[in-house]
Amino acid sequence: MKICIVADVLGEPNNGTTLACLNLINYLQSRGHGVRVLCSDSDKRGLGGYYIVPTMSLGPINPYLEKNGVALSKPDKMVVRAALDGVDVCHLMTPFALARCALKICREKNIPVTAGFHCQAENISSHLKLMNARLANKAIYHNFYRTFYKYVDAVHYPTQFIKDTFEGSVHRTTKGYVISNGVNDIFKKQDVPKTAYQVLFIGRYSKEKSHDTLLRAVAKSRYRDKIKLVLAGQGPRCAHLKRLAKKLKLENVVMRFYSRDELVKVINESALYVHPAKIEIEAISCLEAIKCGLVPVISDSSLSATPAFALSEKNLFKCGDADSLAARIDYWFDHPEEMKHCSEKYLGFTEQFGQSACMEKMERMLEEIIDSHEV
Repeated sequence: MKICIVADVLGEPNNGTTLACLNLINYLQSRGHGVRVLCSDSDKRGLGGYYIVPTMSLGPINPYLEKNGVALSKPDKMVVRAALDGVDVCHLMTPFALARCALKICREKNIPVTAGFHCQAENISSHLKLMNARLANKAIYHNFYRTFYKYVDAVHYPTQFIKDTFEGSVHRTTKGYVISNGVNDIFKKQDVPKTAYQVLFIGRYSKEKSHDTLLRAVAKSRYRDKIKLVLAGQGPRCAHLKRLAKKLKLENVVMRFYSRDELVKVINESALYVHPAKIEIEAISCLEAIKCGLVPVISDSSLSATPAFALSEKNLFKCGDADSLAARIDYWFDHPEEMKHCSEKYLGFTEQFGQSACMEKMERMLEEIIDSHEV
């Protein structure tokens, strides 16, 4: 196949959408397909198969995007047309400006199009301080459908949760494929010494990840003086979280970004994984931790797909409730033998999320859409 992948956001592998995109590109290339990538990542300029457009300037919003390590792409029709010339299928990662331009040209040229669903309405509304405004979020989903997803041949949903959420919001059924983004094979359990009472959370320092709840829960835990809290990530709320940790007098808190190899090591050294996020399409970081044998404690948020990873109520806590989370943390540290047995159960649970198998499903989706497309 000749495939064009359109990525409005592509750069440092510091967010789930970029990682999903890079994994798909690498897999399809490894399978011998001709892959073209349309993006604004200037670091890729001059590399074979990459078509580079400018980045978009959003004025006063630019500093905020830079803090998040994000640069949105600005469409250049000549570059877009060149990237799409002669391709068999086009896959759009997100419903933003560059992808919308590519979608319009694909329809003109009768090129089959698939699109990923990697952005929840709340990911947008949270920046406008409207994260909990139902009408605002519903309006965003309706806009996504009317102006974008309505016109693609198939939608890739990383989880059944986001498929049900989107289709329920717009009251429409889409031709959807539910396929996990998958967990890289590098994430596996290692026979290494554990750092006693090390609690880990992997996630960007952003409001919807709810690091505040975790910090407050550790401060309330009976094990607070023993816990080493590792917050693996980066993002705009870094300074805020450091101030909160200081205010709560938590002295053993580590905050930093880890490479993939470093992350495997820190996961295997940890004793417990906590995922407090309120909003999540698919928490690959949680799956990575589980695949390495960590027992998870997960927020029961109705806006997150992650509660589906809970094998029992003991793996859940009440969303945003530091007391509930502290009680769960204390429970697992009080019951080390039960934690060991739970860890063994989770090792089998993650087999369905192997990245190679998931990418193979993505490949089949693209082939099916080409075969079923009307010339």
